[in-house]
Amino acid sequence: MKLFKKTAIAAVLSGLSMAASAMTPIADEGLSQVAGQDGVSIAASLNINIGSFTYTDTDTAGGSISFNNIGVRGLIAGTLDIINQASFEGILTASGVTFPTSFYNGGDVVQMAVPATITVPTAALVDVTVDSIRMGGNSASFGRIALTDIDLRGTQVWMWAH
Repeated sequence: MKLFKKTAIAAVLSGLSMAASAMTPIADEGLSQVAGQDGVSIAASLNINIGSFTYTDTDTAGGSISFNNIGVRGLIAGTLDIINQASFEGILTASGVTFPTSFYNGGDVVQMAVPATITVPTAALVDVTVDSIRMGGNSASFGRIALTDIDLRGTQVWMWAH
């Protein structure tokens, strides 16, 4: 009998603790009153390696050129924010961009941006390098290419559902 009472008490106590921590649904009206942090920040250190990019001419004379050991390095930081229709349309108007109604149907959009105000040392800006450029199966290289100090600050991208 004592064992039965202890088991019953343990079951009641565990049931109460589970009920206290259970998630409860919230109506849309209540959810609209919830406030929280606005947006998300993202930072990444790019370290991308591409073995090669080859262009092949399919004419009868043929031929190809390959760009080998392509590297992309640098720091990129961005933000993700939800902006309303009026703010988005204001940005578009200020930049002279228009979307046809069939492409953008209004509402909120997700804005992904690389802030213009972020301080990035020149050494941390994005660089793209190509170690060698070769024709066909030849092992001799035409040289290399470097695109340096690619500054992405001020870039904005928008996303919406449709």
